[in-house]
Amino acid sequence: MKKITIKSSVGLVLLSLLLAGILPSCRKDFLDRNPQGQYDSGTYPYPSGSGPFDQYIFGAYAALRKGGVAAFAFVGETSIRSDDADKGSTSADGPTQIEMDNFPVTPTNGLVNESWKDYYDAVARCNDVLKQVSEDTRPSSAPFKEQARAEARFIRGYCYFMMVRLWGGVPKIDTVYATPPNLARATPAEIYTLIESDLQFAAANLPQRWDNKFIGRVTSGAAWGLLAKVYLTQQKWGPAMGAAQTVITSGVYNLNTPYRDIFSEIGENSSESLFEIQAYADASNPDGTAFGVQYTNVQGVRGTGQWDLGWGFNVPSTYLEAAFEAGDPRKERTILYAGETTYYNETLPAALPNPRYNEKVYTNPAVRGTVNNRFGWWMNVRMLRYADVLLMYAEAANELGGAANTTEALAKLEMVRARARAGNNAILPPVTTTVQATLRTAIRQERRVELAMEHDRFFDLVRWGIAASTLQSSGRPNFNAARDQVLPIPQEQIDISGGRLIQNPNY
Repeated sequence: MKKITIKSSVGLVLLSLLLAGILPSCRKDFLDRNPQGQYDSGTYPYPSGSGPFDQYIFGAYAALRKGGVAAFAFVGETSIRSDDADKGSTSADGPTQIEMDNFPVTPTNGLVNESWKDYYDAVARCNDVLKQVSEDTRPSSAPFKEQARAEARFIRGYCYFMMVRLWGGVPKIDTVYATPPNLARATPAEIYTLIESDLQFAAANLPQRWDNKFIGRVTSGAAWGLLAKVYLTQQKWGPAMGAAQTVITSGVYNLNTPYRDIFSEIGENSSESLFEIQAYADASNPDGTAFGVQYTNVQGVRGTGQWDLGWGFNVPSTYLEAAFEAGDPRKERTILYAGETTYYNETLPAALPNPRYNEKVYTNPAVRGTVNNRFGWWMNVRMLRYADVLLMYAEAANELGGAANTTEALAKLEMVRARARAGNNAILPPVTTTVQATLRTAIRQERRVELAMEHDRFFDLVRWGIAASTLQSSGRPNFNAARDQVLPIPQEQIDISGGRLIQNPNY
């Protein structure tokens, strides 16, 4: 069977024909998954349910796998800056990440510039999809247009949501320009208006489910779930609750996957998954150059020989370690200690550069052998889970107040705790308080442990207004709320703009 791989970079399309053997059928583990953007000869030029714009859409998905969006810069900006994690690696390694850990991050930090460029590259690819759709007058293309627009606008909305939380106001580029534009920064409110519009369109025009051959493509549930987080960030409690409710009542998602399995290869794209950045590697492409993500590589256990599994950055902090209730099984699945037996029944050496590592990115040794690579380029990045949606619903309901909303908040909170409890009623007792402030604390605590090391903690602290007090009390005395809640605008971008881009305050 011939496989036809389509990759796109803003209007350039590369078609490569690869010979491959017949894959076994009926198996459901990740090894059966084709890389996103690959068709076989029976479904090219495009399979039923997709369309002629895939060559451009797959380019937008590919941009999500870049380092500034989903790897080294990403984990620094979203996790190492929080009280969830410390830099890890060795004391002198990674000066750009030392800034993320200790504050302030300087305008010349290369990771910040990498993220800026990679997010805008993704935005440009999305805008190119929209341009291709608008200029295509073939009658045969008409049935595919709204779906293509919806995928592009979801990805663009996601990118701008990340950017507005990272930098505040940024240039709003929502069309294709003949020459690179030199735009001033839009206000955060203007960016949020664009984000909401993009995600609302995506929610209305994406399918609830895709055929399995399109696994990982974004859905209406992903759009509604992300929209709930966008509303929550702006304290729009009613819309946030409504968007989360749409996901909950869709019947598509559940908590049936055991917590300990979510982060393994078998847990990818499970019934809890709303949005994952898809990754793929195999023995012929072990470092994932075409379809892989370096997310796991930069966080893997740092050791020697067979225990050289990564760079060892982004390690759980002692503050996260202390946050779990006694007996909470989620702690064991989140924090991997030197000398401990892993989820896959390997025992780590007692002597490693760091005492703790992120077990949520620990890879299956059998897959390492199959791929002939130790560094996890095949591992998806979990971006939005159903448990997150339930906790967003609970938070919004509690903030709205009233007896009925309090009951709803408690019910959704208990769903998450019950799955974590896994039938052991001696741990994680149900939360019963109806006092709004006390329940607020309980919901925030649940987000902390349920979503530990999953990219939201720093943004949660900022939107709750407690970033300074929390980070300063957890070993970051240099954190300054008037400066460090957003990153600096990269100096390189200010220079390119000729000063049109204005730096964030106090940098």
